[in-house]
Amino acid sequence: MTKQANFKFTRRDLLKGGGALVVTFGMPGWAVAATQDGGSLSKPPLMPDQLDSYLSIAADGKVTAYFGKMDMGQGVDTAIAQIVADELDVPFERVGVLMSDTEYTLDQGGASGSTGIRSGAQPLRNAAAEARRVLLDLASEKLGIPAEGLMVTDGIIQAKNQSSRQVKYEELIGGKYFHVNLEWNERLGNALNATGKAKPKTPDQYKVVGKSMPRIDVPGKVFGQTPYVTDIKRPGMWHGRILRPPVAGATPTGWDQNSISDIPDAQVVRIKDFIGVVAPEEWGAINAARQLKVTWSEVKSPFPEMDDLYDYIRRTPHVEENAGGGFGGRVPVDEGPVNKALEGAAKVIEAEYEHPFQSHACMGPACAVVDARSDRATVWTGSQKAHKTREGVAKLLELPVDKVRGIWVPGPGSYGRNDAGDAAMDAALLSKAIGRPVRVQGMRHEGHGWDPKGPASVITLRAGLDAEGNVIAHRFQAKGFSAWDVRSNEASPSDTLAGLLVGWPKNTRHNYGTPSESYDFPTKLHFWRTIPPFLETASPLRTAHFRDPQGPQVHFASESFIDEIAAAVGQDPVEFRLKYLTDPRDIAVVEAAAKAAGWETRTSPRRDRQSGDVLTGRGIAYASRGGTTVATVAEVEVNRQSGRVWAKRFVVAHDCGLIINPDGLKRTIEGNIIQALSRALKEEVQFDRNNVTSIDWLSYPILDSTEAPESIEVVQINRPEVAPTGAGEPSTRQVAAAVANAIFDATGARIRRVPFTPERVKASLA
Repeated sequence: MTKQANFKFTRRDLLKGGGALVVTFGMPGWAVAATQDGGSLSKPPLMPDQLDSYLSIAADGKVTAYFGKMDMGQGVDTAIAQIVADELDVPFERVGVLMSDTEYTLDQGGASGSTGIRSGAQPLRNAAAEARRVLLDLASEKLGIPAEGLMVTDGIIQAKNQSSRQVKYEELIGGKYFHVNLEWNERLGNALNATGKAKPKTPDQYKVVGKSMPRIDVPGKVFGQTPYVTDIKRPGMWHGRILRPPVAGATPTGWDQNSISDIPDAQVVRIKDFIGVVAPEEWGAINAARQLKVTWSEVKSPFPEMDDLYDYIRRTPHVEENAGGGFGGRVPVDEGPVNKALEGAAKVIEAEYEHPFQSHACMGPACAVVDARSDRATVWTGSQKAHKTREGVAKLLELPVDKVRGIWVPGPGSYGRNDAGDAAMDAALLSKAIGRPVRVQGMRHEGHGWDPKGPASVITLRAGLDAEGNVIAHRFQAKGFSAWDVRSNEASPSDTLAGLLVGWPKNTRHNYGTPSESYDFPTKLHFWRTIPPFLETASPLRTAHFRDPQGPQVHFASESFIDEIAAAVGQDPVEFRLKYLTDPRDIAVVEAAAKAAGWETRTSPRRDRQSGDVLTGRGIAYASRGGTTVATVAEVEVNRQSGRVWAKRFVVAHDCGLIINPDGLKRTIEGNIIQALSRALKEEVQFDRNNVTSIDWLSYPILDSTEAPESIEVVQINRPEVAPTGAGEPSTRQVAAAVANAIFDATGARIRRVPFTPERVKASLA
């Protein structure tokens, strides 16, 4: 596995020679590089307007798609292979996907916003269609038959009326370059797109898209053949660890070198406020980090008492507000119309919902390897955005960005901005300091303690009803810490611990979010406000994107409150939603989820008396995200003696447009439900006045297998006429509200703070 991760060739080197070369890069799928025929043609540069930047066909007919995103476990690479196979008319098994290596792939934004298929597939689809067109033209010339008289089956072009006259793709282009220009929209990242002269296929022509093809990454993972970022080794590599202060915000003022004198060759690296240790062996680095006696500056305790968190949010003046839910600018909030409507209401309902800081709590702490030389650097990272990691490392090391190579290697997961980018920056500084490759591997207390956190918030809602119980006004206000205290990538060292410690200025920007739904209330105002971070420096409570950024917080409040209004007016929760929803697709998912769940029309809480300690209830919640709309029904059991909540059954109706891989979609939704349920029932970052205190699986528990739902049923609404929109996050945002609504249905008690711990459930029942 180590040899697979050793990159010694440029793309040009790989594409030279007389025969096809298959190279595994230690990532999902394989990479098949076409070879150059006789050296007569030069390799086109890696540019968005070059067909060769998106795919190649080797001399044995295997196809490689060069995908500038990566997969976080949803099987995006499998879906890309399906799309490319369909457009090229080649067997699915013949397509491999090389992901997120800056030397081989363009910057398509990495993994973010459920855009792997929604935007990431577009240029690959267009490139494959264009490649098919070019190959048909080449075959037309070779066979002497007009292109319209040819057909393609499994990568073989043949005359429609004379199948014996045929030619294979590899006989036309295998091992050669296309040298075909595409029209590029001159945008990089998620928005990158390029088109050719060919028109891609329509859904009725698909043969592979829409089928549950097997995941191409699973065999390598199951049989231990896929190198993870923790497996990367380089010749002469040393190991590093970073020292963090006992009081957040403190900086090193000195250290005792003698405290690690018994560790062979261990060294201390200090650059301004950054301090770490390196050693030839990992155990040496671990012990050096434990033993090194560091003197830290005296600083004031930076955090309030944890019990004061939500009141702190309420009383702290906000720095940003936005009436429209968008990001990036101060938009004055005009509360006049909604306040006037509320004043004229026959009844006003109000509620506040509280959501804590939450940790990514990846199964493994971050790891990265950096080989930094005076004129170049290579980074192996598990970050979602290897292209952005390259940019950040280049700035940190003061190198031209084209002299830094970023290589994505599977890690322990991310789903937002976790600590992977920080590990890369730490390794870069250590590697430059000692002039050799350095591997930085975090420890459990560091992964939990110092990763960027999902922001805490208080969300207030008010609704005004007329005399007949109709909603005439709806006001939503979110107030909390910004999700952009740390940006969603590490393109700037300012967004990393290492960058801040060596003097890069803090770059906090502000955003939060509002509900994404289509309820039609006569007067409606939704806005957010954010407060400053606790610390304007390296902090264990810095906040950043976390799976479906702010979606769970916003929709826990919004969809819980919808249920509160329904209960206040004596209406069934499903009927109440359908009364006010306007988008046909939103209506369809709510109806589909209710039907599949066997929803009984009645009000909540349930009126029948339940005997015994275990109470049962059902709840529904719905939301949209990025063009995908989802409704979720949860059925729960609540033990009134222990306070334990078991979410026994989920029914999810999911509409993400065209479905590429039904089984992959189902597994993705199941993963969303499990992780979101863990966040709803278990997860809450604990801290004291000095630091984060939830630094392991005991102090930051997550859902275990004994607490998982008995069933998760998925209703997939396929809309071939609608472009695929994404599934990596949308079914995350309704879970907490659906469970809270089910708890209310079972018990009559409304829980307005996440997580729903047994202690809070018992307190609400009391």
